Amino acid sequence: MRLLPQSLLWRTFLLIAGLMVVAVIAWAAIFARAEREPRARELAQMVVSVVNLTRAALLTTQPDKRHDLLIELSDREGIRVYPSEDEEKITPLPERAVFLQMVAVEVRRQLGNDTRMSMERDGEAGFWVSFRIEGDDEYWVMLPRERVERNLSLEWLGWGAAVLLLALAGAYLVMFRVARPLKALAAAARDIGQGRRPPQLAETGPGEIRRVTHTFNQMSSDLARLDEDRALILAGISHDLRTPLTRLRLAAEMSADAATREGISADIGEMDKIIGQFLDFARDTEGEPPEPTNLNSVVLHVTEPLQRRGARIELHLAELPPLMLRPLALLRLASNLINNALRHGGGTAPVEVQTRREEGRIILEVMDRGPGIPPEEAERLKQPFTRLETARTGAASAGLGLAIVDRVARGHGGRFDLFSREGGGLIARVTLPA
Repeated sequence: MRLLPQSLLWRTFLLIAGLMVVAVIAWAAIFARAEREPRARELAQMVVSVVNLTRAALLTTQPDKRHDLLIELSDREGIRVYPSEDEEKITPLPERAVFLQMVAVEVRRQLGNDTRMSMERDGEAGFWVSFRIEGDDEYWVMLPRERVERNLSLEWLGWGAAVLLLALAGAYLVMFRVARPLKALAAAARDIGQGRRPPQLAETGPGEIRRVTHTFNQMSSDLARLDEDRALILAGISHDLRTPLTRLRLAAEMSADAATREGISADIGEMDKIIGQFLDFARDTEGEPPEPTNLNSVVLHVTEPLQRRGARIELHLAELPPLMLRPLALLRLASNLINNALRHGGGTAPVEVQTRREEGRIILEVMDRGPGIPPEEAERLKQPFTRLETARTGAASAGLGLAIVDRVARGHGGRFDLFSREGGGLIARVTLPA
């Protein structure tokens, strides 16, 4: 089954082509079988006529002129007559040659059951038929084999092959017109699954395909509108919350109690981070145009300020070519991964950040020695607002960090995976097409 093509176009085309070839072979067999018996009777009648005319000519011709008659028959008609001999070697008609056996039956019915037939006599090929003159004198009349055997003309074979090829080309064009809108639908659905907004599809083709395309376009528009409404609501809430938070921060700083002031400021800082996550998640990565970007530069832009503040981060950056990326979205991705690793695994061992190129892909890995996450929870934690008891996204988080990473990765045509690290910890891997 792996050898078969996977696309609807080629699978259906091969099915139609196979049916057409089988139909052509079947019709050829039916035609050959239907015309075999009439042709056998016609050929047998011709053989009988030749034998009767030859016998009559020999009987009515004077004996001294029979030799000249035989020469004339050989030169003009290709018919040769030989007397039968006792030591002659003849090859009987092959039993599997159904057509020749049908001819033989009809010839014997008209000339007599003692009539002998052969395809070779004394090493000379031809269609040999025996007859008798004046009682016991037996002769052989030989007809050229091309008069008996039917040779299929190469011209007919060529015309048949041309018609079959034209029919196959027509079948391919029909299936191409059917499969093309389905292929466009599959590509658009893949774009939606990766967080992109595909353009409206052309509603062309058969009626059923047009209706499916129209429904898909409507669904795509509804999803885009829902996404815009969600982003607008999140942005509005986040913006409105930051105004009273700013007033609270000012009031806390004016408080005389230092402990109260520090506690309120810490709470406000954590609330501000949560609001920042809301804003990051609400941002539309499709709105930022791609530009040549070096992933290592993005990583350094995130890690250098953290290292200056004392964060333990080890970098293993391979030489990478510039990629067409959205730099601000990649900054949010790298910042969430690295800060998440520092929050949950940076206290026991340095956080390792690695980039490399591997078989046409660019890979970014952030590795820590934290508590890790259960493998069965890896996919669930990439969903928005999802946390564990020892959450990777942190207690002071809305549960959007990994969701932002996953969304940005899919928006670049890549993927985001979480793996348990040997020896304890977590590997967060982002794979992008190179």
